[in-house]
Amino acid sequence: MSATSTPPAGGPPVNRVGLTRADYDGSKTTLCPGCGHNAITGGIIQAAWEAGLEPHRVAKLSGIGCSSKTPAYFLGHSHGFNAVHGRMPSIATGVAVANRGLTLIGVSGDGDTASIGIGQFAHLVRRNVPVVYIVENNGVYGLTKGQFSATADIGSTRKSGEANRLMPIDLCALAIELGCGFVARSFSGDQKQLRPLLQAAFSHPGTAILDVISPCVTFADHEGSSKSYAAVKEHDAPLHDIEFVPYFEDITVDYEPGTTREVGMPDGSHLLLKKLGADYDPTDARAAITVLHDTRQEGKFVTGLIYVNPAVEPFTEELGLVEAPLVSLAQSDLRPSKSVLDGIMNAYLEGSAASAGGGG
Repeated sequence: MSATSTPPAGGPPVNRVGLTRADYDGSKTTLCPGCGHNAITGGIIQAAWEAGLEPHRVAKLSGIGCSSKTPAYFLGHSHGFNAVHGRMPSIATGVAVANRGLTLIGVSGDGDTASIGIGQFAHLVRRNVPVVYIVENNGVYGLTKGQFSATADIGSTRKSGEANRLMPIDLCALAIELGCGFVARSFSGDQKQLRPLLQAAFSHPGTAILDVISPCVTFADHEGSSKSYAAVKEHDAPLHDIEFVPYFEDITVDYEPGTTREVGMPDGSHLLLKKLGADYDPTDARAAITVLHDTRQEGKFVTGLIYVNPAVEPFTEELGLVEAPLVSLAQSDLRPSKSVLDGIMNAYLEGSAASAGGGG
């Protein structure tokens, strides 16, 4: 079965759920012309259409910043929630628990994630909440005129010429250390790589971290910025060439013996990694950390699927939730009976109830 179906006579192509690409559009962007975030928006629209996501079964979540405005620009018929600064992960956790039938797409920035939201990011990842978490990473605070963010590289400069002297936070390395089962990095200017990574992330059962280098054309696209278009193009180090084959599509890729690695996804999809150089194994967490450190030392951005482990139990399974989304259950199913509540109260009175953890 193909990802697209035969279109009506004279009409635009439709995907497997009968929708055109235009059905995945959102509002008109208000970001700067040429902003990398706009290219990521285009990638999400194309990837969601090709994957056949049903917009009404998608929830878009974000925090504060240029990046967090972008969910308004794609999948206009989806659910959406714009949280306060850095708090998108806790909102995403609540949505995942309330309605496990939704595909969650969280969009954040390097400031929203690596500074004010770093604690929330860490706990979302360690809990393995099922959300596609996209970091639109430009190394600056664009809304407040280009100060360094926590992902700016040492030695890179502001537009004024001031050099950054603080160590950057590598969100991919941090996510792997926290046990994330899907960690990838890409470049907004490389749609050929970005789209299959997005489609693979849609199929991952737990947290999927996708760190996308996205140059800020107003405050960081200059000589001296390590996240300018020119710098990223010059220092991009792809791990492999990727094609994603959805479960509803016949596998037609021409395999080269000894040079291709196939990674099965839980829904039956496959991710094909075509080895171009070294025999990189994306299932080896230690090797993933090493390649991140090595390429950073070389002044390069490693891109591609850095680490994957679909077997990590997602948060919704760890909680032991029923198969039906909680939002679809009746009050009679959700509310404990009086006898159950009386039993809990008696357990507390007798001192036999499990105590809740407190702060400290």
